[in-house]
Amino acid sequence: MPTRIVVPAMGESVVSAIVARWLKKEGQAVVAGEAVVELETEKVNLEVAAEAAGILAIAKPAGVEVQPGDLLGTIAETAGAAPTPAAAPASPAAEMAAPADTTGKTRPEGPPAARAAGPPSLRAQRSVEAAALPPPPGLAASDTETPAPRPPADARVEERVHMSRRRQTIARRLVESLRTAAMLTTFNEVDMGSLQALRTRLREVTLARHGLFPGLTAFFIKAAVDALKAFPRLNAEIQGEEMVLKRYYDIGVAVGDEEGLVVPVIRDADRLGLIEIERAVKALAQKAADRTLTLDDLRGGTFTITNGGVFGSLLSTPILNPPQAGILGLHKIEERPVVRDGQVVIRPLMYVALSYDHRILDGREAVQFLVRVKELIEEPVRFLLEV
Repeated sequence: MPTRIVVPAMGESVVSAIVARWLKKEGQAVVAGEAVVELETEKVNLEVAAEAAGILAIAKPAGVEVQPGDLLGTIAETAGAAPTPAAAPASPAAEMAAPADTTGKTRPEGPPAARAAGPPSLRAQRSVEAAALPPPPGLAASDTETPAPRPPADARVEERVHMSRRRQTIARRLVESLRTAAMLTTFNEVDMGSLQALRTRLREVTLARHGLFPGLTAFFIKAAVDALKAFPRLNAEIQGEEMVLKRYYDIGVAVGDEEGLVVPVIRDADRLGLIEIERAVKALAQKAADRTLTLDDLRGGTFTITNGGVFGSLLSTPILNPPQAGILGLHKIEERPVVRDGQVVIRPLMYVALSYDHRILDGREAVQFLVRVKELIEEPVRFLLEV
C-alpha cells in the first residue's frame, strides 16, 4: 500500500496550516527522510519528510488550507531497486520553460522566445536574414526592436501582495493586544558607559575561555530576570478573574526577518549564566535566519525583550505579546550631553521602554521595575561573578 503523507500535529495553539510549496514534483522519486513539502503556519514554516522511498503523488496542491491529520499526498513503492533522490525542483521560471511531454518527462528547450523562433539551425538562418535587412527609414538599427511599454510618468502604480499566514497572525495578535489589554508605556534613560567598559575588559577573557562574547541582550535578560523577581506581576498573565503569577522565567527575544516578527523563548533564564544566555541567544538567532525554528522554540514565554536599536530606532513603544503582562524595548546607543556632578559631559545613553498591562499592575511598580533594570545595567559589577 502507498505510504501516506499527513499533516503532523503542530501544537495546541496551531490548528491549521497552508501548503506553502511542494519541494518535489508529482511523479518524482523520493527517498525516506527527504523533505517533500513545506507547510506555513501562523508561527513557523514546517517541512514534512517522506517516511518511505517511492514515487510521489500529490493530494493537496500549494495554497490549500489543511489541518493536522489531513492527507497531503502518498508515496507508491517502486518495483526493484530503491529510487535515487530526484534532482532539486526547478524554479517556477524553469518549469515554465520546460513543459512535460506526453511521456511525462521534462525536456528543456530553452526560454519561450527561443522555442517560438524554431530549432537552432533555423534560428541562425533567420538571424542572418534579419541582419541583412536594412532598418525602416528614420530608425537606427538598434531601434528596430520593440521597447517594453512604460507606464506614464504620472501613473499611480499599485501592487497587491498576499499576506503570509505569519503576517496575518501578527496583524491579528497586535490588534487583539491593543483591544484586550490596558497597555501603558513608561520610559527611562540608561547610561551604558559602565557596561561598555566592562564588556571591553571581559572581551579577551570570555573569548579565550568560552569562544564567544556576551552581547548587550544577554545583560538585559539577566537584569530583567532580577527585576521580575522583585516585581512578579510583570511575569504574570490574566486568566478569567485570576492573575497567574509565574515563578519561572521564560524570556522571549523578538527577532525580525522577511516573513515578520518571531519571538523564540529562552527557557529558565534565571538558571543560566551570561555565557549560557548568550549561547542560547545566538543559537535562536541562527535558527531564525535559517528558518529552522520549531514550534517548541516559540511556545510560551513569560516576558519579552525587543531590541529596535539594531535597526537604528532611537525610541519606540513596544506592543505587548499577549497574554504576557510586560515587554521591554531596547534602542540604539547614542552619545548625548548630560550633567554629571555639575559638569556637562558626553555619555553613551540608551532609551528603554516598558510597556505593561495596567490591569495587572500599577504605574508605580512598572516605573520601579524599569529603574531596577537601569541600576543593574549602570552598575554591572555583579555580572562579573558569573563570567
